[in-house]
Amino acid sequence: MLGQVIATEFLKLRRAKITWLTALGIAIGPLLGGLFMWILQEPGRAERLGLIGQKAQFLGQTADWPTYFALLAQMTGIVSVVLFSLVTAYVFGREYSDGTAKNMLVLPVTRAWFPVAKFLVVLVWCGLLTVVIITVGFLVGLALKLPGFSATLAAASVGEILLVAFLGYLLMPVVAWIAALGKGYLAPLGFALLTLLLGMGLGATGWGKWFPWSIVPLFAGIAGPRTETLAAGSLVVIALTCAAGVAATIWQFTYADNHQ
Repeated sequence: MLGQVIATEFLKLRRAKITWLTALGIAIGPLLGGLFMWILQEPGRAERLGLIGQKAQFLGQTADWPTYFALLAQMTGIVSVVLFSLVTAYVFGREYSDGTAKNMLVLPVTRAWFPVAKFLVVLVWCGLLTVVIITVGFLVGLALKLPGFSATLAAASVGEILLVAFLGYLLMPVVAWIAALGKGYLAPLGFALLTLLLGMGLGATGWGKWFPWSIVPLFAGIAGPRTETLAAGSLVVIALTCAAGVAATIWQFTYADNHQ
């Protein structure tokens, strides 16, 4: 029965335009990173075009693969908080916005299977978006002919990006619970915006290493080396947040009344 529920959840995305829109949206990140690399390569031309070439020079960065991979990891840290929340809000809030939750919840299926299947859909969807970041990133880097590439560097950097994305996914069960609790898209999207602002604010303080939505960007290296910005217990905070979100979402689907 769980397999049928999972298959049904994936079928719902077959004609959904939002899947392609999120792929296009996430591809903008590597393209912007490539633009930054080009500015570093061609500061004179970039300055003539008004692309703040001189400012890019002052950052002390060089246009090479290590810098570009680090930039992609940082972008993933932001994207995994923002765009993954949009994906989760859609998957868990769609039933309520479309008015089909009342039909879904009366089916002769254990209610807990529905959030489990939806979590799997979100995992696959977010995983594919991460693949888009990596693929577009490689294409842009090759087009710019960035120096410093090696198979070892590529493998380590891809692993880093995947790990950052996975940590971002671990925060999504809380967004899913907000979607089920708020019965739609608006509440989880508002929650995502709030946590983004709080994450950015607290990330610049010593409290960021204990706030889940600051931990992921910090882990991505946005505020410097993670060994200097994170505590050993930061990953425990992420794990506990994920577990609490999963439990709350399953409880919401299993016991909460639907008043549609």
